[in-house]
Amino acid sequence: MIKYKNILKNRADAAKRLQEVVPMQKLKDENWKLVAVSRGGLELAHQLRGKYKNSIDFLFSEAILAPNNSECEIARVCEGEEIVINENLVDAFEIKYDYIYGEARRKNEEKILSYIYQYRKGRPFASMNSQVVLLVDEGSETGLKFVTALKMILAMRPKAVYIAVPIIPSDVLESLEPFTDNIFFLYNIDDYVETSLYYEELQKVDEDTIEKILGEKSEV
Repeated sequence: MIKYKNILKNRADAAKRLQEVVPMQKLKDENWKLVAVSRGGLELAHQLRGKYKNSIDFLFSEAILAPNNSECEIARVCEGEEIVINENLVDAFEIKYDYIYGEARRKNEEKILSYIYQYRKGRPFASMNSQVVLLVDEGSETGLKFVTALKMILAMRPKAVYIAVPIIPSDVLESLEPFTDNIFFLYNIDDYVETSLYYEELQKVDEDTIEKILGEKSEV
């Protein structure tokens, strides 16, 4: 853990270093679609894109937490109510699937739909059919955000799907590899703790920044 603490300065540093492992000329020439799976991933995607004009979108998702543990994510739901469940945790805690599906509906109605109207003015997530997609996040504790996004996007039959993430747990990297065409990363860490530990600075991405990056304001 100590070995990897503060290995990245901030998202700008992570993006600059990722540009050395992501084939940026190919990203431009093939017009890859950048899709963030978190607020931090959205800012990272924006900085990774740099001077290029590739589109950036945000695939919204929400964690479904264990009924008696607000720190334990047992599943995740994204737009379109695609759900990914951690079967091991659900079985271990004897959680009923009715609870998960009920929470998924609630999170979609109360959170995700509000994000869609606020940040996209109601526009649904664009089809990725026959597109080359690059999923982006600043890190990944469990991989559930990526898995949920992959489940939704792969159903759209894209031409290819890649992942760009500066730091990732070794076991998550191994589990994601079969579902992607390639994963671009800087560090894979065996004893991964939490993403913020590996950055010197990781500021919260505010609503105004999200709206700017998604093109709703003229400043960008």
